[in-house]
Amino acid sequence: MKDAMSAPGKVIEEIGALIGPKGVIEGADADPFLKELRGWWPGAASMVVAPASTQEVAGIVRICAAAGVAITPQGGNTGLVGGQQPQNGEILISLKRMRKIREASAAGMTLTVDAGVTLAEAQGAAAEIDRLFPLSIGSEGSCQIGGVISTNAGGVNVLRYGNMRDLVLGLEVVLANGEIWNGLKSLRKDNTGYDLKHLFIGGEGTLGVVTGAALKLFPRPRERVTVFAALSSPEKALGLLSRAQIASGGNVTSFELMSRFSLGLVYRHIPGARDPLAGEHPWYALIEFSSGRAGALRGEVETVLAEAFDAEEIIDAAIAENEAQAEAFWRLRHAISVAMRPEGAQAKYDVSVPVASVPAFLADAGEAVERAYPGARIIAFGHMGDGNIHYDVLQPAGGDRAAFDAAEDRIEEAVYDVIDRHKGSISAEHGVGLARRADIARRKQPAEIAMMRAVKAALDPAGLMNPGKMI
Repeated sequence: MKDAMSAPGKVIEEIGALIGPKGVIEGADADPFLKELRGWWPGAASMVVAPASTQEVAGIVRICAAAGVAITPQGGNTGLVGGQQPQNGEILISLKRMRKIREASAAGMTLTVDAGVTLAEAQGAAAEIDRLFPLSIGSEGSCQIGGVISTNAGGVNVLRYGNMRDLVLGLEVVLANGEIWNGLKSLRKDNTGYDLKHLFIGGEGTLGVVTGAALKLFPRPRERVTVFAALSSPEKALGLLSRAQIASGGNVTSFELMSRFSLGLVYRHIPGARDPLAGEHPWYALIEFSSGRAGALRGEVETVLAEAFDAEEIIDAAIAENEAQAEAFWRLRHAISVAMRPEGAQAKYDVSVPVASVPAFLADAGEAVERAYPGARIIAFGHMGDGNIHYDVLQPAGGDRAAFDAAEDRIEEAVYDVIDRHKGSISAEHGVGLARRADIARRKQPAEIAMMRAVKAALDPAGLMNPGKMI
């Protein structure tokens, strides 16, 4: 922890008295909260606290507001853009002790939880009442609902269920002055003015601290079918996606696109990884179908694949015969990020374009990267069903790592310029935080930045909520 902008001793004493010793995290125990997964943006907090209730969060915020001390809220500390890391001696508020399932309603298809409940715990609470909370991301065992809301997380099921913004019915938020806004309504319709919850979904803690949420549930699928298919091009994948959605009656849950080069690294570097199909093909699609009725889905999927063969949209395909095989297909997709690490320096981008523009984006970005850094290798994979592509650029095989690192800004500009041309977003899932703050300032319309600043000034006039992030 740094002393440069630390909170006054009186503030620390007042907070400690409010929440008690169980809520104060000190010494070596505080270190994990000040380090993100890769060690980037090392944190600097004057105090790390873990309140146990919304009232305690509100009390902490009131103390800080009165003294002009800044606050950084933190969920499971799984973010990848530094939004959860204090930088200048803020009070770090961890929601990890707020773990209550407040209400689970099978009839109402809703789940109301504390912000510190992990995503996996929310999924489990829904399953206990035979319902589904569909958001699924790699960090679901440790990320927390408050953080997932504040970053508007997406994941593999956005195609069918939407991202977190689409799954939140109501919020409870501690505002910048310490006031509690109880917006925990479970209404599907409420047409009485501005829908204020959306200010905090994706707000990265810059407007208030999310302490509770009412979430939307769905019927649990009774049958799932997972397909691993080979294709000749992203254009063919686009046709297959459209066919699968229409022919299955909307039963496509996930549609992941992967290049052969991406999967080749998995087979090279991940022990036990096996190719589900014979031969090598330029592109692959991992498709999951799900249905609320058991027994009919497999036949529907086989019909889709047969029609896709006839239309020359797919070259080969395998259907998972059991859950273990389906999980093996998914492990190939999830292992790509790990498999690229031994290949040297990387420039990583989490971007989105309109679904219909994915093939053109991939072609244009490949040409732009080659001009920016000849010989660079492209790892392209991700959620084609919603237009979100993980577009990673690797140094040339055997190339100079230092030279590649020095060229990263040039490569980034090349990729982002293509994104702009296709009317896409330079951050599809991970948010802005510290990593993309300067980029959005240059690439968003001036009117957009002005509106964001106006909202920030209205709800946090002193600028104490997660300062330095996003704007």
